[in-house]
Amino acid sequence: MSHAMSLRHPADHASIAAWVGFSAMALGMFMAILDVQIVATSLPAISSALDISPDRMSWIQTAYLIAEVISIPLTGWLIRALTFRRLFMLAIGGFTLASVGCAASSGFASLTAWRIVQGFSGGTLIPMVFSAVFLLLPRRAEGLATTIAGVLAVLAPTLGPVVGGWTTARFSWHWLFLINVVPGSVALLVGAICLPRQRSEASLFRALDWISVGCVAMTLAALEIGLKEAPKRGWTSVFVLLALALCLTLGAAFTVRTLRSPRPLVNLALFSDDRFTVGCILSFLLGIGLYGSVYLMPVFLALVRGHGPLRIGIVMLVTGSAQLVAAPLTVWIERRGFAALLATVGFALFSAGLWLSADQTPQTDFAGMFWPQVIRGSAIMLCILPPTRLALGHLGPEQVADASSLFNLMRNLGGAIGIALIDTVIWSRVAGHGQNLIDRLAAGDRSAAAFMGLSPDLLSGPHPPPDSPLAQAFLKPLVEKAALTLAIDEAWLLAATFAMAGALLAGATAFRQRRKARSRIPRESVVETARPRASDVPSNSPPML
Repeated sequence: MSHAMSLRHPADHASIAAWVGFSAMALGMFMAILDVQIVATSLPAISSALDISPDRMSWIQTAYLIAEVISIPLTGWLIRALTFRRLFMLAIGGFTLASVGCAASSGFASLTAWRIVQGFSGGTLIPMVFSAVFLLLPRRAEGLATTIAGVLAVLAPTLGPVVGGWTTARFSWHWLFLINVVPGSVALLVGAICLPRQRSEASLFRALDWISVGCVAMTLAALEIGLKEAPKRGWTSVFVLLALALCLTLGAAFTVRTLRSPRPLVNLALFSDDRFTVGCILSFLLGIGLYGSVYLMPVFLALVRGHGPLRIGIVMLVTGSAQLVAAPLTVWIERRGFAALLATVGFALFSAGLWLSADQTPQTDFAGMFWPQVIRGSAIMLCILPPTRLALGHLGPEQVADASSLFNLMRNLGGAIGIALIDTVIWSRVAGHGQNLIDRLAAGDRSAAAFMGLSPDLLSGPHPPPDSPLAQAFLKPLVEKAALTLAIDEAWLLAATFAMAGALLAGATAFRQRRKARSRIPRESVVETARPRASDVPSNSPPML
């Protein structure tokens, strides 16, 4: 990679224009992530309004997610080819225009097409923001900028159910998309004015490896489709096996072609860097727990507790509130310690918050979900900020764009795989838990009755047997909710296990880094600190090409 950023501020502080430009990018990323959740909560309303059958409605979301996950690894190349300013203008402009197109859609085909444009445009905004932390801003601002990006990235899905439910109830489903127009237009205007102008590498377009583009696009699309269908069709179904086989085959072809290319589409050689690889694995594991928890809570609150989107959003606001409160302290702590050590603490706390949710009953509501959310929300920034610095903080400016794309892709893939595994656990275990509850009731198990919300006294004295029509009519909905709760609890445990794996990996990395730090000679430390970065280039320096 030859293109690097030319900065317009001294190395010790960022200009107002740099911060305003970064804020515009962060706003665009926030809207792109928020769009996923607010649409998800209102899919039934869209389905009814456009007369779309339920079996096709999920593809409105899947089309967005596939396009998003394809665009993320291409972002580094697009930044080099177009520069930050031009790519951001194209991305936020495309996202805003596609939002208008979605609102004006009259059927399944047009809505799906616009969602693909929306997803591809929105997907580039996520790694761009994390790249900007290390390319547009000075070293001393990295902690604050990463915190802002991390807070917005997690706050968006937390606010999604509230915004989506309120918008649909107050106005109509069209405003789920039209809500993006004003902030998108503002971000476009501000970015055009404040983001620095750099020279692009137009030669990259002439040398673009279209075979690699096709391979990576089909690899990620096949993976997303296979993961989506696996819980419903079964992991050993022909369709799922073919999708995963296609993913592995094309993924291997893309990897070989990329590693042999003198100008690769994605710099996979970055994975030879230990710190970057560990950071990506931590990002993947965070994706499982983060997206998994955001998925599990609405499933439980909607299907077990019977809450609507607005009520679900209010309950889930606890996580976002805890994150906002903990963010300043996290930044202060992160500046004073080893990134890997802090990531160990963060993932351990995050795992504890997930594990505490694995003890839910059908009666659990806001109070019972409060402290697990507080613990998870307080830990999230320790799971984002240190791994981001661990993965990207030591890299040169010519590597950051590709590295940020891969780092964010790993989190999204973790979320996709985590949700597929969670769905598999839930829907494969419900029937067994239901039958077990019925058997326990038949045997007079008072704890089973208490778990279902029944008075244990109902099991004493004369009563109809559990398999009688009268008992089944009364017990069936209670058994179904209790069985679903038990399956969801097992899914929480699965997510907690992956988070604990992150704590163990981060702990091992911290131990290894501490041993290296003790044996490192002073000269090596000086060289490490003096590594040139884009944020160290004086404002009057020529563009680095």
